[in-house]
Amino acid sequence: MSIIRGSLQVAPDLLDVFSDIARRNPRRPAIVHNGRALSYHRLLESANALARRLGPDPGTVAVPAVHAPETVVALLGVLTAGGTYCPVDPVFPALRRQAMAAAAQCRTAVSGSSGDLLRLDTRLVELPKPGEIPGDPPGHPPRTGPEQPAYILFTSGSTGQPKPVVTPRRAVAATARALGGLFRLTPEDRVLQFASLNWDTCFEEILPTLTTGATLVMDRDAHSGSFPRFLRLVERERITVLDLPTAFWHELVHHLVDSGDRLPSCLRLLVIGGEAAGPARLADWARLPTGAVRLLNTYGCTETTQITHAVDLAGPLAAGPARSGTTRAPIGRALPHVVELIDDLGELLIGGPALALGYLGLPEATAARFITLDGERFFRTGDRMSRDPDGLLTHQGRLDGELKIRGIRVDPAEVEAHLTGHPAVSAAAVTGTTAAGRTILVAYVVARRHAPAGQLDRELLSYLRARLPGHLVPGRITLVPRLVHTPSGKVDRAGCHLRYAGSPDRSKETSLEH
Repeated sequence: MSIIRGSLQVAPDLLDVFSDIARRNPRRPAIVHNGRALSYHRLLESANALARRLGPDPGTVAVPAVHAPETVVALLGVLTAGGTYCPVDPVFPALRRQAMAAAAQCRTAVSGSSGDLLRLDTRLVELPKPGEIPGDPPGHPPRTGPEQPAYILFTSGSTGQPKPVVTPRRAVAATARALGGLFRLTPEDRVLQFASLNWDTCFEEILPTLTTGATLVMDRDAHSGSFPRFLRLVERERITVLDLPTAFWHELVHHLVDSGDRLPSCLRLLVIGGEAAGPARLADWARLPTGAVRLLNTYGCTETTQITHAVDLAGPLAAGPARSGTTRAPIGRALPHVVELIDDLGELLIGGPALALGYLGLPEATAARFITLDGERFFRTGDRMSRDPDGLLTHQGRLDGELKIRGIRVDPAEVEAHLTGHPAVSAAAVTGTTAAGRTILVAYVVARRHAPAGQLDRELLSYLRARLPGHLVPGRITLVPRLVHTPSGKVDRAGCHLRYAGSPDRSKETSLEH
């Protein structure tokens, strides 16, 4: 095993960098929301005002994850107060929202212009209205050391409960600075905020932007479902940087090929990540007039704070011609703030200042994934890698059963735990399959003896929808007489899929769209 280290310099706190930019460039637009600009000065004032309302040591603060400037105000305000930001999607089922708030130990929730969207049993603090904004930061000195938690996000876990990842301020600071350099951001850039504000990809868009003096664009047409409207938005708002899930990029390339539309000339960088880039789509991209656009493939984990590896697959900074054919696209090289190690099994381990503190309240899970080697702390990614002669890493599969659904890491055991929590279910196996070019979850369920099977599949769908976000609800549920097991007695998820997916008797199968 060999360890590869970058230049591990200490980065200044994110808020110090943002505040300095806001004071030097107060009138520059920090956020443009549906055509209306919010200046850096007003954003700083708004964050300070919320921090004053939150008071000293607010603990973990739940914030509705909605595509609006008030979410960014809440993020900066919570950090200014010395609290821990915890985004919660208000469209998640109530049971899921409550479980997330409990797991994160939220003591406070923020409400915005739409009222109390989360409906949690916590202290509620309203975002200040524009006319109520004072200009000064809070009078109390917040706890803002580098090991102070900055935010809590969730990954999938085998117990059926949300698994909270605690990310410290030093990790956020190191990553924001590294990504600002990777993206080559300047104050003239305009970055589209596309990702869900409930997942860490949104921080790749928000934090490097606001710490380089660039402009973050939030617009309803980003999520219209129409590629022509999306492309018109990019042109109208003069977007220079897009950060898209690879699955969405695949569909965008399809549209460009089929329609003859072109990317607006203002676009200079397109970042993709979340799952593997398809060789066929890379070949299509190479044939399109996209030579002036950097196509940047990225890799990272929630536990290692956003992006840790990247490579230009095409465009002016690519090492060679655009990749095509059938070879897998590499994930690239470690960024300067990352310590990288590949063990004897080929598993990628990541260390350095971007490492999370661990899983809140889950010491055994933390000990299993965060390990110490030769006095240095590493996160076990579970991803098997190979390295080519140029030093580029390529993903070669998982060492466990985790999957990527819509670019989000999913442990099938979490879905299985919820299915077997239903009184009519005896056993369940969940795995992934490809449908229409996307990975979806499929579930194979054994009903308990004497359980009414007529509508059980639809009943299970309703049961899961009341407890889980959409990406954890299987796209197909099949009732089966028994599960397949390995010779050692473990449930064989792949074996279940092989046995039952092609069965001619599909009367008990329900196809679901989310």
